[in-house]
Amino acid sequence: MKKLIIILILLAGVVFTAGCTEEKENNSTNTQAVQVTKEEKNVTEVTSLEEINASLEQGPILVRIGSERCGSCKDMDPMLKELATEYGERATIISVNIDKSPELASYFVIGYVPDSTVIMNVKNGEYVYMKPDGNVTTDRFQARILGNPGEKDILKKVLNLALIQAEKDTSQ
Repeated sequence: MKKLIIILILLAGVVFTAGCTEEKENNSTNTQAVQVTKEEKNVTEVTSLEEINASLEQGPILVRIGSERCGSCKDMDPMLKELATEYGERATIISVNIDKSPELASYFVIGYVPDSTVIMNVKNGEYVYMKPDGNVTTDRFQARILGNPGEKDILKKVLNLALIQAEKDTSQ
């Protein structure tokens, strides 16, 4: 029984760090949070569902879930800042650090980082996500965007689809 528990713990550790190849550096600029006020049009680091829900009141949000230990996650930071500037007040760009917010990692069932998704709104107590094909779903796994910093075009496409859908929803 103890061997099974140890194996499960090791497996969970491997799953949470999958895709991350760089070790954490002692460079303070790499470990600083990307939290800046919305007026500066930057990425907002959140640590709770309440913060995510508050951001949803403004419109669709792109949520990037990552880790301090993940090199690919760090590499995405400049791209996320660009998206935050480009989308301004139309969409919110959020970063969740699973090292600081393990409860959010658990809530979103994170098995691989970086993991991104676009949340449209809340319906019947469930998040509604925009899928890359333009459809909406309450199943986050169908709407996940896994991968690397080079996926800016995919993130922009999904954000644009979310903004179009949000506009349709408000005009009805």
